[in-house]
Amino acid sequence: MMMTHKSKSRVVDPAPVPGLNLSDFKRICDNGFGDAHNSFAHSMAWFKEHLYVGTTRSNFQMIKIQTTFRDLPLPMWPVEGPDDAEGLYRELDRRSQIWRYDPKAGVWEQVFRAPLVMGLTDEEVARETGYRAMLVFQGASDPDPALYVASWAVSRSPGALLLRSLDGLEYTPVSPYGIIEGMPVTATRVLVPFKDKLFTSPTGTRGFDTKFVINVSGNPVIYENADPGDGRGNWTPVCDHGFGEKGNQGIFMMCPFMDQLYAGTFNNEGFQIWKSDCEGEPPYEWVKVIEKGAGRGALNQIAATMKVFKGALYVGTAIQNGGHDLNNKIGPAGSELIRIHPDDSWDLIIGSTRDTPDGRKVPLSGIASGFGNVFNGYFWAMEEHDGWLYLGTMDSTLWVRYLKTESYPDQVRRIVEEVGPENIVENDAGCDLWRTYDGENWLPITSVGFDNVYNLGIRNMVSTPHGLFVAVANPFGPRVAVKENNEWVYRDNPRGGLEIWLGSKHENDDTGT
Repeated sequence: MMMTHKSKSRVVDPAPVPGLNLSDFKRICDNGFGDAHNSFAHSMAWFKEHLYVGTTRSNFQMIKIQTTFRDLPLPMWPVEGPDDAEGLYRELDRRSQIWRYDPKAGVWEQVFRAPLVMGLTDEEVARETGYRAMLVFQGASDPDPALYVASWAVSRSPGALLLRSLDGLEYTPVSPYGIIEGMPVTATRVLVPFKDKLFTSPTGTRGFDTKFVINVSGNPVIYENADPGDGRGNWTPVCDHGFGEKGNQGIFMMCPFMDQLYAGTFNNEGFQIWKSDCEGEPPYEWVKVIEKGAGRGALNQIAATMKVFKGALYVGTAIQNGGHDLNNKIGPAGSELIRIHPDDSWDLIIGSTRDTPDGRKVPLSGIASGFGNVFNGYFWAMEEHDGWLYLGTMDSTLWVRYLKTESYPDQVRRIVEEVGPENIVENDAGCDLWRTYDGENWLPITSVGFDNVYNLGIRNMVSTPHGLFVAVANPFGPRVAVKENNEWVYRDNPRGGLEIWLGSKHENDDTGT
């Protein structure tokens, strides 16, 4: 167990409730609700005494046919799937699902599945293949707090939608296709309430380029709406395109903090953090707080997750494509964690010591980037629960089983060759979950994906009265590539598909594993 020095500059009261340990967690869902094509729990919310989970389906089957990944140096694609777009549409059920969990009864129920609609090529397609964001919000015309869900449309669908449910059972589109009137939005990954309005930014838009480019939104603009449930899609832009800076290719995350809305970007020269009080007439005045990836440059490509904890804003970083952006020649590198104070000064919590325009930064935790693991390429989710901050990673270690070693930079390649891919997988594969009470001293809960090497990353966490729900992304199914007698073949994967875990000091029983 790792514990680092405590900073003398911060005094924190003793923990009133012990933090969660591995023994406090039980698995309440495995194999993607019995269908391993449910790869990611991309969204999750607590609503009307139930946990709601929105799935994204067949993630690795989808990216297999994208140009971004087509030329990866692989002997065999990690999961079985069609070789082209026609096969993807013809062979797979890509209709995303919403499930809810009753913690008192311990029962899951599928409450919604995306319908088939007439697509852009005059054939029926899944209306959406993922639900990327989910939250509880009451807009001006909502009779009560409602569950809002933002979708990820398949490429041949008319576009993304914003769905609303008042009871958790019926889900009605409350936007035109594209969500924002007149915009060809295909996906959005962020919905954030602030000052009685809902804020969003497109993750993807159709037609801005000649090809799909992962994570490049095509319209890096923040929009607001005080009444998203009215169905009109009247969203107002509240900032300049990319905050007026060409390098900002997407607005990845937003979080309210100290009466300001903070926004983090995707930028190949290093993410930026901006803030605004969102007062007056839009577009609002925005102030840059962080640039060039907090002095680390491209290795902090994305501000991937944000969470307010004990008077400060914590920001976890990422490099796209699993922490190794081969197209832009960035990485591999582990993620960092920084902490922003109300006066906009900042600390490096986890990461690499360096000189910055704000002075020399040394990780206050004493922990290197990625919790010391170069393959922890995303700090993907954070949540506060019972006075502790929990942080989950995306760990691409399993890819060393598939990627040819020459694809790695020399330093990483030498490690892989000397240790051996399978030794690395057996000892290190699987995502991490850590916790801290003061932001600086960190304790590991698991560093091997709850003992499942296929558990790629912790995508969402939700704190509830029943405990901390942890959603684990696992796209390695239903059939996965394995090596037998020196030949690569596909076999059924009994550990594939998303998982949901519940951590609680009070509700652990003999159900689940």
